[in-house]
Amino acid sequence: MVAYKKRVSPQLPHITPQEHLERERKAETKSEYYAGVIVAMTGASWEHNLITSNIQGELHSQLRGMPCAVVTSDLRVEVRECHAYFYPDVVAVYGEPEFADAELDTLLNPTLIVEVLSESTEAMDRGKKWTCYQSLKSLQTYVLVSQDRPYVEAYRRQADDWRYSTVEGLGNSLSLEAIGCTLKLADIYDRVEFPQGEAANEADSAPNS
Repeated sequence: MVAYKKRVSPQLPHITPQEHLERERKAETKSEYYAGVIVAMTGASWEHNLITSNIQGELHSQLRGMPCAVVTSDLRVEVRECHAYFYPDVVAVYGEPEFADAELDTLLNPTLIVEVLSESTEAMDRGKKWTCYQSLKSLQTYVLVSQDRPYVEAYRRQADDWRYSTVEGLGNSLSLEAIGCTLKLADIYDRVEFPQGEAANEADSAPNS
């Protein structure tokens, strides 16, 4: 996800989900909301934006003509069981999207969620946010993408559990069966420059997605 920092009002340290949504629709900047706390989102790095754009572009191309749409972090996702509102980096919906209300700006039924990790967001993306996402009955795949090396993690829904797998190296691919797509890591990380030595595992290892 995009970098963030906590912004808690001293007058109203905890507000209701509806109050947050009303404020968010009037705000000039985006904020996430979890357990009564507002979390202000800040700008993302060049690498983060490249990766997000690459993923969205590849999925959009593969999904053309299919009953599935993909969008980036301008679309809010509501997780009602956690009383939370998040802005995932990439979201795909297979079938008809469902929204919280007539504003059509708050999605209820994502099929795929992708978060691009950063130092400031990784703990949240792996922890509380992932716990919340699991309560979305529509969600079939959750993907975590590293910024500093070609390494992707995926959680796939298996009945009442989740199967975890990883893909590493620019020569490998990530299968997204829930939406009928495949992402090559070389495409995910197109034009991304890694720290020296981090991209060494490019070529010949077998895919483990």
